[in-house]
Amino acid sequence: MKRLLLGVSIALVAAACATTTSPTGRRQSVGAVSQEQLNQMGAQAFVDAKSKGKLSTDARQTGYVRCVVDAVTRQLPAGWQAQWDVAVFVDSSPNAFALPGGKVGVNTGIFTVAKNQDQLAAVIAHEVGHVVSRHHDERITRQITAQTGLSIAGALLGSRYGEGAASATNQLGGAAVQGLFLLPGSRTQESEADVVGQQLMAQAGFDPQQAVNLWQNMIAASQSRPPQWLSTHPDPQSRIQELRARAGGLMPVYQQARSAGRTPKCG
Repeated sequence: MKRLLLGVSIALVAAACATTTSPTGRRQSVGAVSQEQLNQMGAQAFVDAKSKGKLSTDARQTGYVRCVVDAVTRQLPAGWQAQWDVAVFVDSSPNAFALPGGKVGVNTGIFTVAKNQDQLAAVIAHEVGHVVSRHHDERITRQITAQTGLSIAGALLGSRYGEGAASATNQLGGAAVQGLFLLPGSRTQESEADVVGQQLMAQAGFDPQQAVNLWQNMIAASQSRPPQWLSTHPDPQSRIQELRARAGGLMPVYQQARSAGRTPKCG
C-alpha cells in the first residue's frame, strides 16, 4: 500500500507538469502552476519589494532604466511585449531582477558596475531572459516536485522508524536536493539567461561586447564569492569567456539592428 501511494503521488505531480523546450533548445519541466498564477505571484512579489524597499525619486535614473527596458522588451516574442513595470530601488548592492507579469527592479548600486547604457542593457536583458525562458516556472516546478518527494519519503520512513527518522529525512534530504538538484539547475538557468539576454540586447541595438565589460566590472567590484559548486551563478571567468565568444557572432545582429534604426539613446 505504501508503495502504491508513493507511485500515485509521484504520478500526480508528474501529470501536473509538462516538458517543453527553452529558447536555447534545452528540455525543461514546467507547468506546476499556470502562467496566470505566475503573473500574479510576480505582481505580488513586486508589490512586496516596493513596500519593503526605498524607491528612488530620481526621475532621470528611472527614465534611464525605463528607456533600456523598453528597448529590450520590444524585441521579445509576441505575448511578452506588454508594458513592463519598472522600479528603481535605493540600494547600494549591484543587483537587478525581472519577474513574470512584466516587472523589472533595479538597485541604484547597479550603476556602479553598469557604466553605460549598453552595460545596463546587458543586466536587464539577462534578467528578462530568465522570464521569457520560463525559469521561474521551471524553478517552482522543480521545488514542488522535490518537496513532494521528500514529504512522501519522510512519511513512509516515519511510519516505519518513527518521527525522528522522518525529521532527519526531511532535513538531510532538503540539503541534498538543494545542493545536487536545485542549485545546479540554477547555474544552468544563469548560463541560459546570458545567452538569451546577450542576443536580446544585440537585437535591441546595444553592443553585445559590453556584456563582457559589465562582468569585468562586476568582478572588480566583488569582495568575495562562494565556491562555484555552491553558487547559483557560473564561474565569473568562464562566464566572461563565453560572453566574449558569443559577442563576435552577435556583431552582425547588432549592426543589422543599428542599420534598421534601433539606436537607443537612453543615457
